[in-house]
Amino acid sequence: MIKTRFTEMFGIEHPIAQGGMQWVGTAQLVSAVANAGALGFLTALTQPSPEELTKEIARCRDLTDKPFGVNLTILPSINPPPYAEYRHAIIESGVKIVETAGYKPQEHVDHFKQNGVKVIHKCTAVRHALSAERMGVDAISIDGFECAGHPGEDDIPGLILIPAAADKVKIPMLASGGFGDGRGLVAALALGAEGINMGTRFCATKEAPIHDGIKQAIVTNDERATELLFRSYRNTARVAKNSVAMEAVRIEREGEPFESIAHLVKGQRGKEGLISGDPEHGIWTAGMVQGLIHDIPSVRDLVDTIVADAEEIIEVRLSRQVQPA
Repeated sequence: MIKTRFTEMFGIEHPIAQGGMQWVGTAQLVSAVANAGALGFLTALTQPSPEELTKEIARCRDLTDKPFGVNLTILPSINPPPYAEYRHAIIESGVKIVETAGYKPQEHVDHFKQNGVKVIHKCTAVRHALSAERMGVDAISIDGFECAGHPGEDDIPGLILIPAAADKVKIPMLASGGFGDGRGLVAALALGAEGINMGTRFCATKEAPIHDGIKQAIVTNDERATELLFRSYRNTARVAKNSVAMEAVRIEREGEPFESIAHLVKGQRGKEGLISGDPEHGIWTAGMVQGLIHDIPSVRDLVDTIVADAEEIIEVRLSRQVQPA
């Protein structure tokens, strides 16, 4: 069994986390991740209200007695969600692990820490990781350019970003972006991380609450099957490559404002596609790791396979390559 500072700090068996994913991070998936010995996160803003989040936390507790957390992503918005109310719901529900992401989380981090909640903050740059460390978070998730969702604007891939962060960050750190198998876990540990954070890979599991048509699209897609949206708006997002994403990119590259593509990229349209199973219906988030995904296992089988493969690589293949002097 692979033990790291991350597994010890959060009381889990394996150094694997399932980060918060809009529309996907529900009790159905998160409890399966927890029961497999990894760390799963409910996505707070998937729930339409703080009251519904409270109910989803309770539902997850009914399905597992293992540790799990909640993701709270703070992004600039014309009509922002009631972040403080979601935060209070998390604290009042007795959740002790939170993944934060996004814009100026200090207020949230302070309140969580005052209530004994451990905080993992997602970052896309070393400078952001150091800022979060100074802010008082307990751990960092560092996202390389390969990741799904928002990879930041620096375009630094994990092979450079992870060790660059490990050289400077003192608290435990998860590696995110492009991880989906035992080889990736070993690589992350070698680069200085304490574990891996996976999103797209957990979408292609039996328990993920999305249509099998989307899961099969992930399996069919290769590492080239993503698009980068919103580059000109300085809010880059990596999504699955489909006709809708390509049309949005075309319009954006013509210099049009966000309003010109809003109808294509709205979240509700993407959610409809995840439910209907039509990968061409709207925008849906996926990373370059699609090129490493070839099946749709149960969460437990996925976690067990990743850990077993990582242990075999460390104990057998790599050890054979170290010859006595």
